[in-house]
Amino acid sequence: MGIICFGLGIAISIKVKHLGLHPWDVLNVAFSHHFGLSIGTWSVLIGIALILISLVIGSRYISIGTFLNALLIGPILDFFLWLDILPKASHSWVDYLWLLVGIVIVGIGGGLYVAGGIGAGPRDGFMLTISERTGLSVSKARILVECVVLAIGFLLGGPVFIVTFLYTFILSPIFQLSLKVFVHLRKVLSEPIPREATAG
Repeated sequence: MGIICFGLGIAISIKVKHLGLHPWDVLNVAFSHHFGLSIGTWSVLIGIALILISLVIGSRYISIGTFLNALLIGPILDFFLWLDILPKASHSWVDYLWLLVGIVIVGIGGGLYVAGGIGAGPRDGFMLTISERTGLSVSKARILVECVVLAIGFLLGGPVFIVTFLYTFILSPIFQLSLKVFVHLRKVLSEPIPREATAG
């Protein structure tokens, strides 16, 4: 469910990409426009490349969830775009509302995914590996990696605008809240039912 939310949220955001996208999505869109192939295909290819790099320099953060993330979000994203049922850009204030909806869905998807406890995605795993290998804090490693990604995407003509620089500040609180909720829900659902309740 988390991966489906990821794909749907990113697809909604791409529909209003003139407002700006997350750095990794800027790169995916730029590669798609510049070299061909779908946005989702580039998401998969970049995810696999990051997994391979992480395996070379340190495989501590690679797990089954990393591969599921890399292989499934792209096709799901392409599927939602292919359906052509998502609202198109109106170039009005409504686009900001839809972008917020997309970010919220991605944040909820992130909370669901991480709460499942099956490992980090390839991008998060890569940044954690960079942090561990360089001695930088996780936040500094994230900023460094995403700045490089954003620069490459921008140079290739990717959709960089004001929301690109606000994306993380909006997404992070939503992700943290949804993660807290879903971790608590998981604990509640995994608790054994008291015998008194089953007997009744």
